[in-house]
Amino acid sequence: MSESDQAVLTEQRGRVLLITLNRPKAMNAINAALANGLVAAIETLDNDDGLTAAVLTGNGRGFCAGMDLKAFARGEDIGPLDEFIRSGAQKPLIGAIEGFALAGGLELALTCDLLVAAKGVKLGIPETRVGLFAAGGGLLRLPSRVGYSRAMEMALTADPIMAEEAADLGLVARLVEPGGAIDGALELADRVAANAPLAVAASKQLIQATQGATEEEFWAVQTPLARTVFSSSDAKEGPAAFAEKRDPNWSGT
Repeated sequence: MSESDQAVLTEQRGRVLLITLNRPKAMNAINAALANGLVAAIETLDNDDGLTAAVLTGNGRGFCAGMDLKAFARGEDIGPLDEFIRSGAQKPLIGAIEGFALAGGLELALTCDLLVAAKGVKLGIPETRVGLFAAGGGLLRLPSRVGYSRAMEMALTADPIMAEEAADLGLVARLVEPGGAIDGALELADRVAANAPLAVAASKQLIQATQGATEEEFWAVQTPLARTVFSSSDAKEGPAAFAEKRDPNWSGT
């Protein structure tokens, strides 16, 4: 097994892919191996018609502590992660967070569509304390998740917020007891995966792509998505299953 394979583990559970960041001794800090492994896992998710959604979590005490500064100092290339940070996954991705998600770790979490976090989890972007700033999308995404003022305070003070406040602000979708994040996220993912894969992916893309858009821009984005989804095999299977009073057999095509 390669270092990238060891740094990120995957396990298929029905139509859900469980993706685990697996550098617990380094608090799942992002180095080249973890970056490559995560990109490979997301490619598996997006390219497998048998998968509808994924859960992203971390092994050990926390989700992810951000960039591995020692690897950064050595000049390790985490460039393959850039496209994922910018675009995320095509299919729904649910973050399961225990302990902490800090710096680039929170930015990884912000690429997820929904977050399930344990009570007491710390979420923050403390990069300014080490002479950097949150360059992995945190400064773009946080204001829409927690509000302008709270995002500005988090960025400038480097102080974290707790999961309880994050839930009140809407950053965290589900708040669970410590140790329950993975189970909570998998339960949510199973609910997503019960639905038609193409319709789920299109719904995600449409919401993401049209925040702040005009009505005209919204319809322009929706039209090609509707053409694809409404002519799919699953669009025929759904009504047939309903009429026959059975569970649908989704193909993702």
